[in-house]
Amino acid sequence: MTVDRLQIERTWKGLHPKVKRGVLALKENATIKDGKVFSSTGKDVSHLVELGPKVTPRQSWGLSAVSELAEHEKVNGGFVLTFFNLTTTMAERFPELSQPDLARLMFIGTYVAWETNRLQYDNGRIIRKKGLEELVDMSTKRFNEFYKRLLSENIIEEQGEEIFVNPSLFYRGELKNIGYDVSHLQHTRMFRKTVRDLYSQFNSRTIKQLAIIYSILPFLNFNTNFIVFNPEETDEDLLRPMNLENLAALLGYQDTSKFKRALDTIKVEGKPVFYLAPGVKDKREKKIVVNPSIVYGGDAKSLAGIKLLFS
Repeated sequence: MTVDRLQIERTWKGLHPKVKRGVLALKENATIKDGKVFSSTGKDVSHLVELGPKVTPRQSWGLSAVSELAEHEKVNGGFVLTFFNLTTTMAERFPELSQPDLARLMFIGTYVAWETNRLQYDNGRIIRKKGLEELVDMSTKRFNEFYKRLLSENIIEEQGEEIFVNPSLFYRGELKNIGYDVSHLQHTRMFRKTVRDLYSQFNSRTIKQLAIIYSILPFLNFNTNFIVFNPEETDEDLLRPMNLENLAALLGYQDTSKFKRALDTIKVEGKPVFYLAPGVKDKREKKIVVNPSIVYGGDAKSLAGIKLLFS
């Protein structure tokens, strides 16, 4: 019981019986208009009572859960929607892009403007080509080659000095306003601050490891954040999780041990990005869960349980 509730009960117990009868009578006969309470005689008695929404315990829990999801989004810098084809690898979707390219693309996606998809800084200033080169921190020669690949893959489009990102990859805003057919694609939330923090840590020889995050999206189950063979499945009992060997092979890693070391290396604020959960029947059979601070497409109900794995 909260302090406020205790105070209310103590106040009620301390009232004179006559006053109590008056309050109960007011409750039965009062009318509410424009947020004010009026007695049966039309007198404003708002100072005697307090209005508040009446909710069931289930509704109260639901409001709390939604609030927790909103707070999760806020703490991680807001999100951009990222789109993908279920069970289609990023290498298949973008054959011209290398793994470091995919990591840089994920980072660039956090800078799309609200509902225009123009690349811009958080203060609204547009990001021109030279600014993008500085942002991704590449040499001019390597950046120009990367930039050409983005154009060739129809990932970006130039309009004068402005650069726009294809909304079938990343988008911020109401989906009804996207102005692009994404009905054949799935999407999830990708959190902007977390991705940027990771990029600042891994934009070096280890940037290839960061690409793993973007590469696993087509195999991520929304409500559990497990990497699975059947990510569209809504019944958790029917999910078919991938183990380390499965995922390593899928992403082109021949050495599973090396792949595991790469997963273990990727951390944000000291917490792992990938959690290796032991199997129920075989403890050596590791299932892979992704930290929801980076990507999460599920509802508020499932979020708390997943976050516990990374606390």
